[in-house]
Amino acid sequence: MPPVHAVLFDYGMVLSGPPDPAAWARIRSLTGLSEDALHREYWNNRHAYDRGDLNAEAYWSKAASVAGIPLTPALLNNLTAADTDYWGQINSPMLDWVARLQRAGIPTGILSNMPDAMEAGLLTKHKWIRDFSHCTWSHSLNLAKPEPEIYHHAARGLRTPPANILFLDDRADNIAAALAVGMQAIQYTDHETFLDDMQARALTELLQPPSTV
Repeated sequence: MPPVHAVLFDYGMVLSGPPDPAAWARIRSLTGLSEDALHREYWNNRHAYDRGDLNAEAYWSKAASVAGIPLTPALLNNLTAADTDYWGQINSPMLDWVARLQRAGIPTGILSNMPDAMEAGLLTKHKWIRDFSHCTWSHSLNLAKPEPEIYHHAARGLRTPPANILFLDDRADNIAAALAVGMQAIQYTDHETFLDDMQARALTELLQPPSTV
């Protein structure tokens, strides 16, 4: 196995924790949609929103139309804020590891399917995002995982060959795509399982790299 010279992280459910149910309840209250209707409208166009085929206004207009309400600027701001909070909880053990990697001088990156308004909201909410060596946001490229080119873009941003990048994502299809472009990859489900996977791959030294700071 080639040595790992950089680590690339998905944001949702890897760097972030589980979605915040209170934020979801705010979205329901703002739209007045039922649970089933909101779930359908939220996810039906989510990939297009993440990919940049839709911007925030176009995406939330669809939900507002189903709800029979006008999408005012204030409503749009409140919906995007609630959506950011929905995905805004952090995965503390993973962020602790990120900090150790960064103190050791190991390049770290984010490769996330993320829409425009959420990127802006999370950059305001989480200052630590700016500490990553490179971030690849899907909406800005009009590409999204599992499209191969978005992985190549992330590798170029990290200035590291794919074979020397370890990629972490919670979705099996995104992991398969990373492996197909030559990256090493682990599907993240929970932190204990992740630590077991790292041990099985003889990567435990990477969990506690010596600090250069």
